[in-house]
Amino acid sequence: MNTQLFIVPQLLEGVGPINAATKKMAEQMGTDDPREVFRRINSGEWVVSASKPVEMPVWKTVKLGTCKTPEEYRKALKKAGRRIGDWGDDILGRITCSKEEVDFDLVVQSVADLDFKSGARYADICAKAQELGFELCPAEVRPALRLQYGDQPKGEWLRIAMEAIVGRGGSLDIFGVRHDDDGLWLRGSSGRPDRVWFADDRFVFGRRK
Repeated sequence: MNTQLFIVPQLLEGVGPINAATKKMAEQMGTDDPREVFRRINSGEWVVSASKPVEMPVWKTVKLGTCKTPEEYRKALKKAGRRIGDWGDDILGRITCSKEEVDFDLVVQSVADLDFKSGARYADICAKAQELGFELCPAEVRPALRLQYGDQPKGEWLRIAMEAIVGRGGSLDIFGVRHDDDGLWLRGSSGRPDRVWFADDRFVFGRRK
């Protein structure tokens, strides 16, 4: 199904560099003017289609299946000096791990990158990302990324876009990786469909091959 995006040209005034998805569309259109990209989208000359996903550069590739159980991840994370919050530890125990080692490509998008300039509900964020050709991550991406992302910049907090896991008390939870002053953390976050995230909140998605 084709998805028509409408963008008000005035929103471009005073903004910073265009994101990688817009740059890719500009290349495909043969123009270097972001206003021309948005003009063609608004006029219907260019349609973003779920069958022709936007190609994003791979941000990072994680290897899944290096640990076969949640307990193996706990031991590996502890050995590597990573920290696990109580909330994150609860949902870590509920994931399924790959039995074979496989590579999984990741991209990072902010809520604003997905054209939600005033924030959006988690359900809408996931739906828009999939319309643009990204995919939700297997839950194992989170502990694998925390284990393999040792050079995460201090202060960065990334949430993993995934099917929410039912945690203790029936809550719907997703994972996050964060670098705080006291270390590299594996944490939990709310995965409720109606949970509203700010425009500058950033999510990790899978990149379709």
